[in-house]
Amino acid sequence: MAKKVEDKELLENPEVIKEKIEGIEHWAERNPKVIVSIFAGLILIVGSYFGWRYYIDNQEAQAQNEMFQAVHYFESDSLNLALNGDGNNLGFLQIIDDFSLTPAGNLANFYAGAICLKQGKYALAIFYLEDFKANDLLIQPRAYSLIGDAYMEQKDYENASKWYDKASTYKPTKEFTPSYLMKAALAYEKLNQNDKAKAIYQKVIDAYWESSEVQNAKKYKGRLDTNS
Repeated sequence: MAKKVEDKELLENPEVIKEKIEGIEHWAERNPKVIVSIFAGLILIVGSYFGWRYYIDNQEAQAQNEMFQAVHYFESDSLNLALNGDGNNLGFLQIIDDFSLTPAGNLANFYAGAICLKQGKYALAIFYLEDFKANDLLIQPRAYSLIGDAYMEQKDYENASKWYDKASTYKPTKEFTPSYLMKAALAYEKLNQNDKAKAIYQKVIDAYWESSEVQNAKKYKGRLDTNS
């Protein structure tokens, strides 16, 4: 209660405000080194932030330039060149090492993981894909799905189902989510968890009835219903 009264006096009484300001001024006069240190610290923080942003922006520009040829090799299915470079242009692995703090370096993890998956290096594929982080509705769930693929290839259906579930629930879209759901259902079938598989097939039928996966979902669910 006393604190509220004091605050009210401070707001309503000009003399009280004046006394407070004079007190601050006297404290500043008695502690000039502290004031200088505070301002110096603020300048250092602001300067460091803008210096860091300038560095990262430059790094990102360089990384984007280096990525161009690696992406071209990836799209041409020259996977070793895309991953390791050609002697003149960096591959995704070196881009990850040299530009790890940039968005391009982050994206290189996705490409490296996709390449390792195609090459049958499943543990490495998982390693790079788990390092990839994005906030978009296309590439991030795709990365989750590829991790699921890597586990499926290793017959680790438990982990595969978890990553497919993660892919299918991350910012769902009518274009891609049905395929992730179908993969999840297959993983659950492999685990003999047919009730979960049927529930997922039904979800595709009900929620994504316009997708190209609907006919397969109906067929696979019907097979499970017949065998149950």
